[in-house]
Amino acid sequence: MFSSRNSAIGSSAAAWWAVSSARTRWTGVGSAALVLTLGATSAFVWISPTSPVNQTLSNAAKSVLEAETLAAERAAWEEERDDLLSEIDGLEESIDVAKENLTETNAQSAALQQELWSVEGTLKALQASRSANSTAPVPSTPSKPQTPSITAGITAPSKAEIVNPASSYLGLYTEQAPFNWATYDSVSVKLGSTPNTVGYFGGWDEDFRANAVTRSWSRDTLPILTWESRPIGAANDQVIEPDYTLPAIIGDPEAGVAGAFDDYLHQYARDIVATGLPLGIRLNHEMNGVWYPWSETDGQGNSINSNRVGDFVTMWQHVHDIFAEEGANDLVIWIWAPNIINNLPATHQPSEFLDGLYPGDDYVDWVGLSGYLRPAYKPENDFTFSYTFDASLAELRRLTKKPIFLAEIGASETGGHKAAWVTSLFESLAKPENDDIVGISWFNMAITTYVEGERATNDWRIESRPDSLAAFIEGLARPDSDFTLTTR
Repeated sequence: MFSSRNSAIGSSAAAWWAVSSARTRWTGVGSAALVLTLGATSAFVWISPTSPVNQTLSNAAKSVLEAETLAAERAAWEEERDDLLSEIDGLEESIDVAKENLTETNAQSAALQQELWSVEGTLKALQASRSANSTAPVPSTPSKPQTPSITAGITAPSKAEIVNPASSYLGLYTEQAPFNWATYDSVSVKLGSTPNTVGYFGGWDEDFRANAVTRSWSRDTLPILTWESRPIGAANDQVIEPDYTLPAIIGDPEAGVAGAFDDYLHQYARDIVATGLPLGIRLNHEMNGVWYPWSETDGQGNSINSNRVGDFVTMWQHVHDIFAEEGANDLVIWIWAPNIINNLPATHQPSEFLDGLYPGDDYVDWVGLSGYLRPAYKPENDFTFSYTFDASLAELRRLTKKPIFLAEIGASETGGHKAAWVTSLFESLAKPENDDIVGISWFNMAITTYVEGERATNDWRIESRPDSLAAFIEGLARPDSDFTLTTR
């Protein structure tokens, strides 16, 4: 049975799987159908908008397009930037040229103005001399007004009398005095009193101007020259003057190298002697600041104008020694006048810093200060004489016992504190502790400058407002005032 059963099964299987042409065809048809189905499915997947594959390809294409767009935009931006930079370079070059032309024009204008005043002053001095002494000879071409004809009939106190005066000095800086007295006299009339010193500025590109001295003493007025070792037309904030460095002025005496200005200084001193009248010289003032080419260092310890620590004292002594050789120091009141220390860099405020700038008592007749009520005001400023000057006066008194002359002072109208500050000034000058202050010189001008990046005009003039003028008049009239002035 077993054999029969196996035989039947085997016969049936053989019939189903037996190879035949019909079944082969159906097998091929099935395979083809399967391939077509798969292909159709794949095509559907690739072309379907929601297909992940299609989205990936689309995103990639967009990224490429965006990158190309950004690259094109960047190239255009860079080209525009380069054009703008070129334009800026051109504008900066034009500005530099304009600045150079303006500086040159300002210098020429200043020189012409000084020459005009000098000629006017010479004429006035000649007229004064002729009226004082009609027999005195007058030179036909008074280019150097230092001949006896200019000083004839003009007298002055001795240096000793000037250094230790019987009463306090009141001085003015105006735009033209002593070469033109119009503004000076106008202020005097408003004050009801005539100041007895006059301040003016000179550069080391100018010869000694004898007419400044003779015109002053013809009015019994002490001339005080602020003598700056730079050109007279230099910008006020220009700290780089390669031809006027302190080392150049000093030279190298040990090596036998003369200072670059020795001949000039000798002639200047000889001209003072020839004129024969005294004057104050405030040489290279505010040396403890950082805004002039004769300062030694800035607030970060860097050299200013190639100057070295110690050069200022050496320069001062060098100039003083040359004047001594020519006999001029008998006529010169040497005024050493730093700036008040309140607004200096922290590195310039210690006593040791100021000590390093003092030439010594043998080289100085008066010590002085420049000090202003000047914006921007610090929070602790109480708008008094004490805040402005006390700390600096203490430093001067620590250094020396020389008389003190407040060589350049003023107060701004900004903020409305000027009248009160002027009142405080005269109150403080009358105090016994300030008996060593022999005078003040007021900067009577309105000046426009940039303060902390902003353009501002400070009106320093005594008569800037009625209340400021009134405070000044009242201060001079105080019963305890030490000012003895000629009334107008």
